[in-house]
Amino acid sequence: MPLVDAQTPGAIGEAARRIAAGELVAFPTETVYGLGARADVADAVANIFAAKGRPIEHPLIVHVASLEQAAFFADPVGVAARLLMERFWPGPLTVIVPRRPGIAAAAAGGQASIGLRMPSHPVALALLRESATLGVPGIAAPSANRYGRISPTQALHVQQELGDELLVLDGGACPVGIESTIIDCTRDRPALLRPGRVDRLQIERVVGLRLAEPDAASPRAPGTLAAHYAPMARVRLMETDALRAASDPLRREALPQGLAVYLRAALQFPHGTTLRHMPDDAGHAASELFSVLRELDGTGVQFIWVELPPPGAEWEGVRDRLQRAAAA
Repeated sequence: MPLVDAQTPGAIGEAARRIAAGELVAFPTETVYGLGARADVADAVANIFAAKGRPIEHPLIVHVASLEQAAFFADPVGVAARLLMERFWPGPLTVIVPRRPGIAAAAAGGQASIGLRMPSHPVALALLRESATLGVPGIAAPSANRYGRISPTQALHVQQELGDELLVLDGGACPVGIESTIIDCTRDRPALLRPGRVDRLQIERVVGLRLAEPDAASPRAPGTLAAHYAPMARVRLMETDALRAASDPLRREALPQGLAVYLRAALQFPHGTTLRHMPDDAGHAASELFSVLRELDGTGVQFIWVELPPPGAEWEGVRDRLQRAAAA
């Protein structure tokens, strides 16, 4: 099936009917495109794992359109989670809370906790609300790509990854560009499991506590494997000084063939090197990150060198994705 413009009359309704029937639909959120199925039906959720090639014990994020829908999946919603929902929803923040027994076990990867998010993208919200009228309490939706690969931020990326038989609602490019921040709210002190556009300092101001770091007792969460978000080319993260040394004319003969470089510094590399300049603003860098990695990978290069982003909480999400891509 070709991509369907989400503004086409009847497109949202058709997608909602498919979700209600247990089928898969890809749709845009403000972070990345999601591969969605109704979260309350195990067979529908199993279709997600099969399409992505994702292990069934890796939990999914359940997308909801209201706090009432969140309460259907959660028992209870604690104080910290409630504060974060009220402050950052709809938006790019996922809270992990205790799961209501007997509800959405497959989407939770069998854990006693579940990750919930209310997206802000108008297409995602419209799909969630229309699906709710058909009896769907929430949509489980990981990124709409093959497991471990670069997340899609455009509808065409989804079709390239998962084929043209899947209904893909085209809502344009995703403005945030990296997946949601994930906060574990199942214990007394919230913990940051995955950084994103909502940074740790913003979260700490809301909950009034310094965030804990993940430990062995933390719930499993999406996108937290050491190697993830990987192109086919080998990614290498490099300090600015290392890139500067590599670009020195006296050392250029040692540069590998099939090289792309993504950097902020104004450096010159020899003809034949594919160069892309990283924005100085963390938000802009995040919004284009996966698209740039896909573009560079699509040129057929063997290596992608990336300048290490600067320190600071606002860059933590970008650093995290690049570190995991390089680990692969």
